[in-house]
Amino acid sequence: MEQNTLVKDFLKWEKETPDHIFLKQPVDSIWHDWSFRQAGDEIRRMASGLQSLNLPPRSNIAILSKNCAHWLMADLAIFMAGYVSVPLYANITAHSIQQILEHSGTAAIFVGKLDDYAHQKAGIPANVKTLSFDYYGIKDGICVSDWIAQQQPMQEIPSWKSEELMTIMYTSGTTGTPKGVMFHSAAFDHTADVIIDYLRRVNPLPSHPELFSYLPLCHIAERNLTELLGCRLGASISFVESLETFPRDLAHVQPHLFFGVPRIWARFQEKILEKLPQKRLDLLLKIPVISSIIKKTLTKKLGLSRALIKATAAAPIPKSLLEWYQSIGITLREIYGMTEQCALSHANQEEVRFGTVGKSLPKVETIFSPDDEIQTRHKALMMGYYKEPALTAEVFTPEGFLKTGDCGKLDKDGFLTITGRVKDIFKTDKGKYVSPSPIEMRLHKNADIEQVCVVGMGIPQPIALIVLSAAGKAKSKEEIIKSLTASVAEVNAPSEDYEKLKKAVIMKTDWSIANGLMTPTMKVKRNEVEKIHLPKYPTWYGYEGLVVWE
Repeated sequence: MEQNTLVKDFLKWEKETPDHIFLKQPVDSIWHDWSFRQAGDEIRRMASGLQSLNLPPRSNIAILSKNCAHWLMADLAIFMAGYVSVPLYANITAHSIQQILEHSGTAAIFVGKLDDYAHQKAGIPANVKTLSFDYYGIKDGICVSDWIAQQQPMQEIPSWKSEELMTIMYTSGTTGTPKGVMFHSAAFDHTADVIIDYLRRVNPLPSHPELFSYLPLCHIAERNLTELLGCRLGASISFVESLETFPRDLAHVQPHLFFGVPRIWARFQEKILEKLPQKRLDLLLKIPVISSIIKKTLTKKLGLSRALIKATAAAPIPKSLLEWYQSIGITLREIYGMTEQCALSHANQEEVRFGTVGKSLPKVETIFSPDDEIQTRHKALMMGYYKEPALTAEVFTPEGFLKTGDCGKLDKDGFLTITGRVKDIFKTDKGKYVSPSPIEMRLHKNADIEQVCVVGMGIPQPIALIVLSAAGKAKSKEEIIKSLTASVAEVNAPSEDYEKLKKAVIMKTDWSIANGLMTPTMKVKRNEVEKIHLPKYPTWYGYEGLVVWE
């Protein structure tokens, strides 16, 4: 009998190592564990409960929760019961929840660990059954703990065809409405095989590795590296309790693999330099014995003493930051992928080359369009966008290659450098086209900058909209002017005349998920930023001086 790949992998460990710890959840600073046997009992009861709702076959079931043990158990229960999983970002608004649930035709929703459910609840349509995990203090609709106590653990698990729709993953959407990316079981199976092969070649994980889950599980990278890899390898998966306890929890777990977006790595650096200023760090790293001690101490304090793979992706990372981590003994491997590819595209593998996202992963075909757009083809590409055949047709070539929307170039050895987004390129008043991403990357070398968006429509030269970092906000205006003047001069020196920055505009308000200017995966929503600030560009452009305050 054919099984969904995640269920099949879980059942293997439930049978072979029933007492091995599968899930670890901190609550009020106390860790709670579930063995494969204990998790299996809850998952099977949830699956029986879902079937007792008498929903149509392959109904869509959503999950609205931060990462937690019950997120994983709910997802596996949905598959085990023969339904399709629709995970949602835990911090989205009621409007977005309603938009996605109605578009997907979701029949029921698991509600778990959340910070603001009182405001999100209004987004759940009345016809959608709510299943709440009171374990995290939410009691709404059907209370899961009481509900599963009345169920018998499922024994006969429905079969699942490998190329049948398994999950719909809605993109975080840097532009426009989120789209539902569809995957079948075979795509996840192929992805697991490629990840395992990558790890085997680069630095194999031990049997039953320790994994740490903190980035949104509804994002393809975290789902791959936590749920998919965890089930395939029989891992112990620990969850972060909160943003505040993140450093403590990571240091406690010391996982065998750690994936962080560039902002996480920048924050780590900032915290280290607060306690150990760069000049002193440089001095200590020059002393052989002390250098070794410093590197080991920093790595352990970060929670990475056992991490065999340290990776970064989801957004560009400055080469200077990669080199800084290398100086303290931490090699970061930059990887590249997108939801529609099941995050399989390129990675720094046996050889690491900073400033690139590495070479094509095995079984990934890569070509470039005449305008340098990266296009890929492999077995784990999405089935398409849910209910959007026209949009699906737009992103595939007749030969079946996915148009990524990213521009790039290969060096002579096949290493890929991302040069920007096709849709981000803008035209200045002079009629010149500017790609903002490379400029933004070079500006990000400045630790005073937290976020930056280079724009230029309707003005002769591009300008940089800047949100200062915590370090930058602590400085005087004179210090910021000096800092940014030096950065802009460094950025402008190698640039063509039409690319040279004319102004650096300091924003008075941070860009955040809450105000709609960042996606849940911490990417700037360029279109939304432009909607607010576009009318002000000519005024800012006309001000005297390089640095302007909003």
